[in-house]
Amino acid sequence: MNSGMTIAAMPFYTDDQQQACHSFHAHSSKGQDGGGRTATQSKIALAILTKIKIRVARTQNLTMLQREFLGICVMFLRSVTREAKATRLAILLVFVMTLTACASRPVGVLVPSGTATDATQVDLLVATTRAPSTEPGVLFGGERAEQVSAAELVISIPPDKNRKIGEVQWPKKLPPNPETDFSTVSIKPLAQLSDARPWLIRTMPKSRRVLLFVHGFNNRYEDAVYRFAQIVHDSKTDVAPVIFTWPSRASIWDYNYDKESTNYSRDALEELLRRASENPAVGEITVMAHSMGSWLTVEALRQMAIRDGHVNSKIKDVILASPDLDVDVFRQQWLAMGSNKPKFTIFVSQDDRALALSRRISGNVDRVGQIDPSKEPYRTALERSGITVIDLTAVKTGDKLNHGKFAESPEVVRLLGDRLIAGQAVTESNVGLGDRLGAVALGTAQTVGSAASIAVSTPILVFDPNTRQNYKGQIDRFNTTVGNTVTTAVGQ
Repeated sequence: MNSGMTIAAMPFYTDDQQQACHSFHAHSSKGQDGGGRTATQSKIALAILTKIKIRVARTQNLTMLQREFLGICVMFLRSVTREAKATRLAILLVFVMTLTACASRPVGVLVPSGTATDATQVDLLVATTRAPSTEPGVLFGGERAEQVSAAELVISIPPDKNRKIGEVQWPKKLPPNPETDFSTVSIKPLAQLSDARPWLIRTMPKSRRVLLFVHGFNNRYEDAVYRFAQIVHDSKTDVAPVIFTWPSRASIWDYNYDKESTNYSRDALEELLRRASENPAVGEITVMAHSMGSWLTVEALRQMAIRDGHVNSKIKDVILASPDLDVDVFRQQWLAMGSNKPKFTIFVSQDDRALALSRRISGNVDRVGQIDPSKEPYRTALERSGITVIDLTAVKTGDKLNHGKFAESPEVVRLLGDRLIAGQAVTESNVGLGDRLGAVALGTAQTVGSAASIAVSTPILVFDPNTRQNYKGQIDRFNTTVGNTVTTAVGQ
């Protein structure tokens, strides 16, 4: 790869960025310091990082997924050993500067600004361990609070004709235009969590189901709120939506701070789950977590199991999307939860670039969100545990990092709403293989640990321990119907 040519072909780089990178590559052919890169290269890399840090400090328009990936990039750059090759470092610098070449986004989007006639409103309950912010329209920052705060927020989402499913339309200026932008309708701070009872009565559906969302690394308060509002709206799920947002500084330089903030917030999330479980108005709870938020979620459930002897039975389903979890640690957390666990569904993607870097800076131990569930040792372990894995590797979205497919793919969002959040297994016997999720059929129903495999013309692969029994008859009928579009391989 000629990284110098690649950089020169990218017009959004400033002259000093291009010059720095060309200088970096120019030194790659010179004498090295015995560790795979020259001392001059190290100095240039440090200079580039300094320029990037200044640039990022002025940038507000990165999506939360871009900022998450960028943060992991920086952690990797800081941890590059003397054995690291210059080309690897240069590639990462290209990624970093690509993501930082953005215009600014307005700060203070949580100032109430109304809605449009044909817009949709999502009524959220937000609990947080963040410290309040004095900046208008920000509400909460990235520092840690001693107590949990709560608020009711109503978010306006533009008419469907003006947006694509899976996208958050951030305003380019304030006040936002509710016809084309997400906007905040109202904010009602609560003195304590118990004051949320009227909200719960008002929003509780007939299903009596609560959906609790926990965001990932490098998220502002408003990032988490708007993204969850998008998921609730686009999935069309029938739930009372609650979000738990923990103290992330939303800075690529604070990966370790964010990780410690998840640990700091374990007790608070556990207490929130306990209160919801003990509320007689709540019938069942689905917990959905993304990336680093998966660590916080699983830790809170593990802690509840240790403290109470079990995870509360109202917590029926746990959905982990792109979990940034060490596979060895997750195994121990899983065992600590005991025998009566919730049903777990995990979204994975082997092309997740953010998790690839997370793996690199975490001792090269696999991340749960990037495993291949069809291969050992995961295949047998998943079969025994009863965990459902949905492999999105072949799904394509606008997310170049492949880290947010669960929220950005229209088909996956519909899958969340139609089945998973509702507590229905993806491959239950009353769901036919011909069922379509938008324009995409449910792809592969495969028994983890067996050779049963059905490949339909779709990129979504489902690995469910209950699949084979439910589908054996349907496989034969469906194969006859669609002919060459399905390939069946039945194991011993």
